[in-house]
Amino acid sequence: MLAPETFYHLHERLGDFGLRPVDPPTDSPLLHEWVTHPKARYWMMQHASVADVLAEHEAIEADPHHFAYIGLYHYRARFLVEVYDPAHSELASAYDPEEGDVGMHVLTAPADQPIPGFTKGVMTAVMHLLFDGFRARRVVVEPDTGNEAIHRLNEYVGFRPERTVRLKDKEALLSFCTRMDFERSAAKGVNA
Repeated sequence: MLAPETFYHLHERLGDFGLRPVDPPTDSPLLHEWVTHPKARYWMMQHASVADVLAEHEAIEADPHHFAYIGLYHYRARFLVEVYDPAHSELASAYDPEEGDVGMHVLTAPADQPIPGFTKGVMTAVMHLLFDGFRARRVVVEPDTGNEAIHRLNEYVGFRPERTVRLKDKEALLSFCTRMDFERSAAKGVNA
């Protein structure tokens, strides 16, 4: 899987989004704040130390099938995206990965003043990264079955749930999105 170094997306209403690779030594303190925040409970790092977050991102950086990006909004770090090859992950035991499948996790930073439509804008930018930057044929996600907020965001960008699967740490809702699903989604509609 060929990963782009950086990626930019101009959202019609919200403006500039950018993605750059995580730099583990520099970014780990900030990422630690994000993954240990109560809203990030589904990342299962609530009790992680900065050293744990650094080790996690050093492992991702060393893995040729896993990538982590800091998402920028108006040039400020505001979200985290992990991209992975499902054929080289735990997910390969739950379904038969196809050529061009790309897996994704996304986490938005806690915000003092929420921006209306921001998480939808993030999801739209991430889907452009996956289809245009990674050349995905199909995007695969496996959020916790109890994470209703991410299920709604996934539906917004065109994901179709397939089934519940048991993974090491969770019951997950296996869902897929093709480029056609994304193009026909609410994210690409008039009110996106």
